[in-house]
Amino acid sequence: MEPQAGILGVVVCGGQSSRMGSDKGLLKLEAKTWAQTAVDKMAVLNIPVKLSVNNNQYTAYGAVFSTSDLIVDDASLPLKGPLRGVLSSHLQYPTEDLFLFACDMPLMEPLLLKELLDQYLLHASYDAHLFTNDNEPEPLCGIYTTKGLSTVFAMLQEGRLVKHSMKFMLDHLSVNTIPATNEQKKYFRNFNAHAELNGL
Repeated sequence: MEPQAGILGVVVCGGQSSRMGSDKGLLKLEAKTWAQTAVDKMAVLNIPVKLSVNNNQYTAYGAVFSTSDLIVDDASLPLKGPLRGVLSSHLQYPTEDLFLFACDMPLMEPLLLKELLDQYLLHASYDAHLFTNDNEPEPLCGIYTTKGLSTVFAMLQEGRLVKHSMKFMLDHLSVNTIPATNEQKKYFRNFNAHAELNGL
């Protein structure tokens, strides 16, 4: 399969990991960091992949990954949380649609990522494509078009982005949602504390 033109994979690593006590993206699963595991899972998509990190993570991630593969949060953005990483990635790659994938979903099945990419290719008119889990969106396993992200950035500049959350952003985009089946729900489990890692 040929690489898809105009879409960039972004592994989202920029959280504070406060409950885990250490950087989740650099935790090891079968000798690989979670971030590398996420990059490897995205290999099935045949698209370029970068990693979104905050300023405090740059040195640690730069020791493990090529610094050219890191997208550092834009200091000019008055945002916190995942949305800062998303819009930072958009500003650095303004012509690319972004396939976001959180580094803390180590159970994700690559075929689901492929299913999401197929939906994006089939339904090009939407601003975003993502799975829902019990009717709740999974915003950090989703595809966001440059058109949709430009809309959100304009809202920020105009003072209309009154909540800096992914969910608020989705409320202002046309979203193609794919309900996760009962069998698929486990793939979206994310891990926030060491106590949750037993059995991984």
